[in-house]
Amino acid sequence: MISLIAAIGKNNELGKGNTLLWHMPADMKFFREKTKGHPVIMGRKTFESLSGPLPNRKNIVITRDKTYLRHGVDVVHSLEEAINVSRVALDKGKEIFIIGGAEIYKQALSLADRLYITHVDAEDKKADAFFPEIIPIVWNETSHVEKKKDEKNPFNYTFSTYEKI
Repeated sequence: MISLIAAIGKNNELGKGNTLLWHMPADMKFFREKTKGHPVIMGRKTFESLSGPLPNRKNIVITRDKTYLRHGVDVVHSLEEAINVSRVALDKGKEIFIIGGAEIYKQALSLADRLYITHVDAEDKKADAFFPEIIPIVWNETSHVEKKKDEKNPFNYTFSTYEKI
């Protein structure tokens, strides 16, 4: 099972300048709970935006730079190679999570079985990274949980799960 997980705005916005557009603690908790114990695949820029490897997960970083090395992660040079490195997890029945960025999501969408999307009820006209379009004839929404903004989460949001048709 290959899954993509992301928080996106009304226009599929993901980020700007290699940072997330909104601070949503509920989404971060959801992300931690879903991905814990599973391999996570990300691009180099996404990895470098983090404070280090994500704990309790096998971290796989895709880069074109053949000399790139970082402690605590497996470095690969293609999405195919990243999935192959994750095959052991597939054999154990675990999901492989693609966690960004935009180019990796674009490459992985056709390979994915499931999408975990937090739809943030917000727009950011300055965004420079976007999630690919979720096409209804390809993806069926199987779960939809709406949440209201609160003191910690400044926007209304929806946790949606999509399965490939």
